[in-house]
Amino acid sequence: MSRLFGSIGRRVLFRLDPEDAHGLSIKALKTGLVPARPPNNDPALRVAVAGLSFPNPLGMAAGYDKNAEVPDALLGLGFGFAEVGTLTPRAQSGNPKPRIFRLVEDNAVINRLGFNNEGHDPAFRRLSERRSHAGIVGVNIGSNKDSTDRVADYVAGIRKFHSLASYFTVNISSPNTPGLRDLQARESLKELLGKVLDARDAQPGARRPVFLKIAPDLTEASLDDIAAEIGSHSLDGLIISNTTLSRAGLKSSKSTGETGGLSGKPLFERSTIVLAKMRQRVGTDLPIIGVGGIASTATAIAKIRAGADLVQLYTSMIFSGPGLASEIVNGMSTSLKRDNVSTIAALRDCDVDDWAAKAIPA
Repeated sequence: MSRLFGSIGRRVLFRLDPEDAHGLSIKALKTGLVPARPPNNDPALRVAVAGLSFPNPLGMAAGYDKNAEVPDALLGLGFGFAEVGTLTPRAQSGNPKPRIFRLVEDNAVINRLGFNNEGHDPAFRRLSERRSHAGIVGVNIGSNKDSTDRVADYVAGIRKFHSLASYFTVNISSPNTPGLRDLQARESLKELLGKVLDARDAQPGARRPVFLKIAPDLTEASLDDIAAEIGSHSLDGLIISNTTLSRAGLKSSKSTGETGGLSGKPLFERSTIVLAKMRQRVGTDLPIIGVGGIASTATAIAKIRAGADLVQLYTSMIFSGPGLASEIVNGMSTSLKRDNVSTIAALRDCDVDDWAAKAIPA
């Protein structure tokens, strides 16, 4: 499917504005134009994280299905889990267009969308309609750009979706909402985690895991602060990382000066270094989802060897097509059998020290 996409679909979609192409892909999934890929049920790929049993470790990252329109269609492509959002309490249009830019020579994208979404209520209705469906669907929550109390927006997300979310992601790392990354500072993070986790614990029913998504542009001292603050809260895991503001090493001649977060292949090294450094800081028990630059079985496994329990992708599907998830998952099975490894979890942390020894790129 990826080869077919590369020869036909990509040429067609890349003639469209990137945001229009994204909307078209959502419609294709909603209407069933994109065929489902039978899930790989290899038991060696199952991963138990935060009380959840993932059928395989590859997920769709937040940002693709912003309004919870197609989580089940994404699971049908072979993903072990899907994350919807980022969802804010009130609908907001995001930043002015154009706001997505393809860097084709780099297999990368710059976006400055700014949490554009329809708000909590439409997503709640859609997730309620899929309540009886199987599959792990996480809800990524954020704050409105004009919010006067950002922490309260995250608490509102916990309360709204607690009965529907398999897990939550607290997104404080997007570079496209002014001031949002300030919540990563230790005192702000202390208040945020305290109130969010208190709200989670106050909800009736099963306890929902909460993950914190951080940026790849943090200093070593900031990583120390985040790790220390995490240690004093009942957080269930980390997601590392969001997009980067760095433009180092890009090959593309167009759009590299656009503001916004960079995702895709150039993010792999930076995000993986930060992942390994945080694994060293938080120890072996805290789950970590690795994101950034995953485009193949090899890069997915490299992330796991660097300390990730689970991994997510998004940008690489723009360049390789909807068959990518299935190809990566099948490739994981093949790799384990070839190397006589019993489970994918056995690979975690094998290369942590090597990755963590590297300096975070300037």
